[in-house]
Amino acid sequence: MHVDDHAIVSLSYEVREGGPQGALLERMDVAHPFHFMFGVGKMLPAWERRIFGLKPGMGFTFLLSPEEAYGQPSKDQIWELPIQHFQNEREQIDPSLLVAGQFVTLTASDGKAVNAKILRWNDETVTLDANHALAGMTLFFAGAVLAVRPATVDELIQKRYLGEGG
Repeated sequence: MHVDDHAIVSLSYEVREGGPQGALLERMDVAHPFHFMFGVGKMLPAWERRIFGLKPGMGFTFLLSPEEAYGQPSKDQIWELPIQHFQNEREQIDPSLLVAGQFVTLTASDGKAVNAKILRWNDETVTLDANHALAGMTLFFAGAVLAVRPATVDELIQKRYLGEGG
């Protein structure tokens, strides 16, 4: 079986910034592989195009430009929110929450979770960067397809890998 729509794929891989010698950003090894359902819109489209058709035992290496991956950082994703959004019910701010460089999860007006990095704060506002953490980076992927199998009925219904025992 080969990597195709709705197949359950297991991979080992690493992602590096810029190229094969770049900073290691993520690694999934044979002992802890990455499992996912291919072709259901949850992975980067350019990434899926690069592994489409591969069979177990086949390796891969490729670069994704920022435009193929998470885009360029946008000034529109730098937000200033009133500090009141970060207060608890007693109108206090937990000092461990507002730390420059720390990520927080916010809820957008459509109910979706948005991760943002705290840049700075003062008595009135908190400035956040909601760009993806990998925005602006060229990403180098190297890895191998470990296994490919048909999805179970439950996986097809949920459009995701469910693992052993569902």
